[in-house]
Amino acid sequence: MADTTRASAGFHPRTPSEARVLDYLLGGKDNFAADREAAERAIALAPELPMMALESRKFLGRAVRFLADEGIRQFVDIGCGLPTQNNAHEVAQAAAPESRVVYVDIDPVVVSHASAILAGDERTGVIQADMREPDKILAHPGLRHLIDLDEPVAILLVSAFTAIPEDEVALDIVARLRQAISSGSWMVISHPISDSRPQVAEQIAAMYQAKDLSGAPRRHDIRSRAEVEPYFDKLDMADPGIVRLPAWRPGPAGPSVDPKMVWAIGGVGRKL
Repeated sequence: MADTTRASAGFHPRTPSEARVLDYLLGGKDNFAADREAAERAIALAPELPMMALESRKFLGRAVRFLADEGIRQFVDIGCGLPTQNNAHEVAQAAAPESRVVYVDIDPVVVSHASAILAGDERTGVIQADMREPDKILAHPGLRHLIDLDEPVAILLVSAFTAIPEDEVALDIVARLRQAISSGSWMVISHPISDSRPQVAEQIAAMYQAKDLSGAPRRHDIRSRAEVEPYFDKLDMADPGIVRLPAWRPGPAGPSVDPKMVWAIGGVGRKL
């Protein structure tokens, strides 16, 4: 699941949503004409986008499995987006059935859809909240019902910051979450980078960010690696560190695609 437009908690079917565009890229059916049109325009600029979306999902799955092997039994997926296959709770509970997972998104459609799918699952929950307010997320009764913040927890921020235009806000979100979690907790972060395809990245970013329903200023580029790396400050990084997504612990067979084809990086770090 990937994050939706965080600028508004309203339902805007005629405005492309990042969550629904990603759903289309992954072959899903929870999208509208505006989302499909936006996705096809983006694919025309970068035909590798469906492959990148799939690799992001694979990275999420590998990261969650790694953390389950490390003994983590609590996961908070912020900016979760629409349900897809290989979700955090499916991966975590397959490895350790006692794992507890809370999904967080601002989009009411995402929350409604996820709530219907997760009905009856006592170890998995979903809450509607804005990632710009991490303190409220961590204090939310729906989260505290399942997550004990005095114990190690994994915070998942997979492609979450593409909808946050202000660098200082994104860094502040990471810092406040890192400060709030206990020692031994982990953070999983990924983000597309502009380094290898700057012109295409700029065009795609401008396409999605031209309209901001909140009126907030928008940046019309995708962050560089140098701008993303500070998100991992003060974390003890698991091997192999901050790398292109297919290169993060791909398994004995190696990456499923050439990592250079995926212009997104990610890493998993532990709070000491």
